[in-house]
This record gives sequence, structure tokens and C-alpha cells, in this order.
Amino acid sequence: MRNDTYVVNIGKIKIGGDNPIAIQSMCNIKTSKVDEVVKQILELEEAGCDIIRVSILDLDDAKAIKSIKKRIHIPLVADIHFQSKLAMEAMRNGADKIRLNPGNIKNRTEIDEIIEYAKKNNIAIRIGVNSGSIPQDEIHENNLKVDAELMLKQLDEYLEIFKAHDFKNLVLALKSSSALTTLECYRQASLKYPYPLHIGVTETSIKEVGLIRSTIALAPLLMEGIGNTIRISLSEDPIEEIYAAKELLHDLNLYPNYYTLVSCPMCGRTKINTKQITLKVRELLEKYRLNLHVSCMGCVVNGIGEGMQSDIGIACANENQFVIFKKGKIIETVTKDELFSAFENHLKNWN
Repeated sequence: MRNDTYVVNIGKIKIGGDNPIAIQSMCNIKTSKVDEVVKQILELEEAGCDIIRVSILDLDDAKAIKSIKKRIHIPLVADIHFQSKLAMEAMRNGADKIRLNPGNIKNRTEIDEIIEYAKKNNIAIRIGVNSGSIPQDEIHENNLKVDAELMLKQLDEYLEIFKAHDFKNLVLALKSSSALTTLECYRQASLKYPYPLHIGVTETSIKEVGLIRSTIALAPLLMEGIGNTIRISLSEDPIEEIYAAKELLHDLNLYPNYYTLVSCPMCGRTKINTKQITLKVRELLEKYRLNLHVSCMGCVVNGIGEGMQSDIGIACANENQFVIFKKGKIIETVTKDELFSAFENHLKNWN
């Protein structure tokens, strides 16, 4: 049961209420480099991205939104910091949503102008509070710890401006680089506010670390019905964020039409690099998008037995011989050179 919230339109996508959780990522290319940005967004769309965010550093970036929007198929969010005029320009050029940071967009008159334009043109706004949004002088002067209480206090103050305009087309985010602070922020926010929540941990680090930090915070929230859009922020290619979000949601039964891929941790019996085999198998699974349970095992001793629950799997017999099995039964024995074409053929003809 999802947490009850308002429903917000972001382009053609609805979030909140009983709508599916939308997967987001963010381009890592300067937005004014239109061709490069479009290429990246199209790749992210193909991988399963529902909503994409771009950085707006200057007027060239804001104006580029118009050209980008013509060539992509998912809603586009403009990330705004420091200059309210960039928010206005981004909206005029077709942004479906803008993100405002209460830590650096503070002028009340300017915020009023942004809200009224967004209200008139049905543009959503995300209030994005993060641990860096709290003024540093306030923290140091009062010896404060950036915790859930402080972040929610800042959000409350900013929300008062939107309430004065009766603006409800809002998404809220409360991201910390601390998984536990993030978890507490969103738990409290879900009880306090009726707006959809964009969940994520900020500045999580490289993939190996970031996945752990993100899972610590996001898995409990999702299991409690909290969260309407998700970004797993990683210091990686943005496409890795999409894969990670899909896998997390799928394992929590929140993203049904996706595969489950398992592989063995390797041991002294392993004759091949299981990781390399698994990565190639993942490429093929992304290509066909079948709702299958798939195993990649380094040996046949435990491979077929442990993969018994899999719809299809691979196990290594020796350095140059592999078996492909379905539901625990060997259906084909192939060489290393034949492995991936044979495996793909089974996916292609799956029924």
C-alpha cells in the first residue's frame, strides 16, 4: 500500500497516489551541448528512465531545453541553483518540472514570480532540500548538526511560501549523504506532508559504496510505502543509476516486468571469471526485457542445484565448456565461443 499523496503531473507522467514509482536520473553533460545530452537521454530512456533532470548553469543551458524537448520522449526537469531568472527561462523553454534549492533561491519576490508562472502553466516544482542546503554560517555559529529536524524545519519555512499561493503541484525531497538521516527525514515527511516524495541519498560515492548507502535508506522506505519517484545517485555513468533503481524496485516487488539475475561469489572450483560472464548476460537481458529468474554459476557442482529455481541459467563445466539449463535440467552444452549466441537464442525464442 503506497503512502497517500496528491497526484502531480510531470509532463505525461503522473506521480503520487497509486501511480507506479518513477525512476529518475540526471545527465552529467553540460545542458547546452544539445546533441550529446539528447544522445545520453535517449540511452537512459531505453534503459528504463522515466524522468530526466538536467543542470541549468546559465542562460544557454536554459534555452537548450527547447531543442532537447523536441527530441526526447520523457519529462525533463531543470535543476536550478542561485539564479531565479534561470528558473523562469527554463520554464519558458518547456521544462516539465523545476527543482529549487531553498539554500540558494531565497528572494521572496522572485520565488513568488516562479510559483505564479508554474501555476499558470501547469509546471511542477520540486523543493529539493539536502544537507548542503542549510546555511553554513547558521550551522557553525550555533554549533548545529545537520539532522532530520533541521532539514524539515527548512522545508517547513519554504513550504509556507507555496501555501500562500495555494500551489499543490509540488514534489518534496529531503536528501542527506547520511543514509540514516535520509531515512528519518522521509519517514517524518510522509507523516507530515500530502505531497509526493522524491527519495534518494545524495553524494553516495562510487557504485560499490553508493549502492549500500542507498539501499540502507531506500529499501525500508519503499517497504513502508514511502516514495513516489526514486534516484539512486552514484558517481558513475547515469545508466548505472537506472539499472540499480530497477533492480531495487524489482526485488521489492515494485517493478514487476524485469529480470532477476543471480551469480555465484566464486571459489576455488571456479574455472572462469563469473563477473565477466554475468555482465554479458545482463546486457542480453536488458536487450530482451523478459521477466525471468536467471543464474550464472561458476561450476556445475552447485550451479544447477542452486539455480534450480531459475527459469534459465549458465554453469561452467571447465575453462571451455558450459551448460545451459532450464528449471534445473541441462538443455545444452556449448563451448565458450558459442555460449552467448546460444544463450541469446533461448531468450529470443522464449515462451
